[in-house]
Amino acid sequence: MGTVLESWDWVVLGIYFVALIAVAVWVVLQKNKNTEDYFLAGRNVGWFVIGASIFASNIGSEHVVGLAGTGFESGTPMAHYELHAWIVLLLGWLFLPFYIRSGAFTMPEFLEKRFDSRSRWFLSLFSLVGYVLTKVSVTIYAGGIVVSELLGIPFWYGAIGIVIFTGVYTVIGGMKAVIYTETLQTIILILGSVIITYLGLQEVGGWRQLSSTVTNVSPEHFNMWRPMSDPDFPWTGLLFGGTIVGIWYWCTDQYIVQRTLAANNIKVGRRGAIFGAYLKLLPIFIFLIPGIIAFALSIQNPDVFGLDKADRAFPMLVKTLLPIGLKGLVAGGLMAALMSSLASVFNSCSTIFTIDIYKKLKPNKTEKELLNIGKVATTAIVFLGILWIPIMEKIGGGVMYQYLQNVQSYIAPPVTAVFLLGIIWRRTNSQAAITTLLTGLGLLIIRLASEIYYQPQINHFRETGEQVASGIMYGFATINFAHMAIFMFVFSVGLCLLVSITTNPPNYERIKGLSFGTLSLEDKRLSKDSYNKIDIVLSVLLVIIVIGILSYFTG
Repeated sequence: MGTVLESWDWVVLGIYFVALIAVAVWVVLQKNKNTEDYFLAGRNVGWFVIGASIFASNIGSEHVVGLAGTGFESGTPMAHYELHAWIVLLLGWLFLPFYIRSGAFTMPEFLEKRFDSRSRWFLSLFSLVGYVLTKVSVTIYAGGIVVSELLGIPFWYGAIGIVIFTGVYTVIGGMKAVIYTETLQTIILILGSVIITYLGLQEVGGWRQLSSTVTNVSPEHFNMWRPMSDPDFPWTGLLFGGTIVGIWYWCTDQYIVQRTLAANNIKVGRRGAIFGAYLKLLPIFIFLIPGIIAFALSIQNPDVFGLDKADRAFPMLVKTLLPIGLKGLVAGGLMAALMSSLASVFNSCSTIFTIDIYKKLKPNKTEKELLNIGKVATTAIVFLGILWIPIMEKIGGGVMYQYLQNVQSYIAPPVTAVFLLGIIWRRTNSQAAITTLLTGLGLLIIRLASEIYYQPQINHFRETGEQVASGIMYGFATINFAHMAIFMFVFSVGLCLLVSITTNPPNYERIKGLSFGTLSLEDKRLSKDSYNKIDIVLSVLLVIIVIGILSYFTG
């Protein structure tokens, strides 16, 4: 396998890595004095860095590989997930004031303050297992593909090399190293991807030519609104089910929220979220559209741009369109995407393990001991991630992306229901929270087990249209994953309300400031002072842009 990079590309890539190491070294020299420094960057990070870090954490290699791949294969429906920019606003306006008011380091810790320690234990263990099985493994697997493709080295070398490099600066520098290196990586990634989109549009003959080339072969490619009966992308599932998953991911997941908790007040955190929301609009234009461009080029010139696999769309554009030097920059950008996601996962895992599990079991440990445990935990997660590679290698690329969306659609509903109701309705109590979370876990296990059990019959039905199985469990296994998220959410909300009403109310004094209806006059005054007209105008403008994009891609 030959490398696609030439000598000048290696120079550019080398400069990028030197810059990255310089930032990490600068951070290490600042010294982490305590756990707040190590896990939340001393709660002293500016809005620009928070927004860039939110974006970089979200955009991993599996995003670049998978989103361009789905753009190539099925067009724009997956853009619904990228238009969750408005949900990032929800984090800043609705959730963040309660999180910062609580003083919590982690999402499980917030649940303990709002409900009780049972919810904290549940979310801690649930998050750790979920991270290792989905985020860590998928990111390493997709990263191995990208690195081996660009550098012309075997998959294993690429995957392990990048994991170790990222692991080292995450272990040594903590959250500060993660956040500041992500800011550099965001700039590189956006710059490289914008150049690819621009050159791709030129190559294909402009937007109008792209549109006519693609719609002649695949009329539905530019339509985000597929019928409700569509087996893969029903508009109801993407719009409503996607929103439920979006609130879980953007507003309650340690991986993202930890960035905003690094702000020293609500105003800075919210502005970071607003900036992150604008950046979140970019993937449609810098990953999804390039996938569609690759599809158009493969129609126009199959000899040069033909692909055997949709997931190769983005690396193929890098190879064929970019001049020497720029290839190195974009290769750096793609590695940046992998490394920033990986660093975020490593840091979030070690935060949850140290603060929510180890500190609870051994409350008398000093700050220095907790710091060391955080570093050991990160190292262990790195090691587990490497051990998981052979298993991930057996799961194919396309299946992997779908698997990620599926699992997230079943994880999200109970967690979203508990956080939302906990903040909106003060009557929600601890018994309702733990009942909803445990029942949700039961539904998740039943759904995944039935899906795995009926996989041969489901595949047969997809290929031939002939149904060879029936019954309640088969019906349960074949509900579209996004529709399943809606059913599970409605069930979770109903269960949470029912248990809350039929059991004792919480102690309102204990949960003061953690739910609407328990806010003091001082809380309300501080909340009012935490934003101005610019924040409101920028937020409204973003919602208008989202509606505009949804209206444009109607086939």
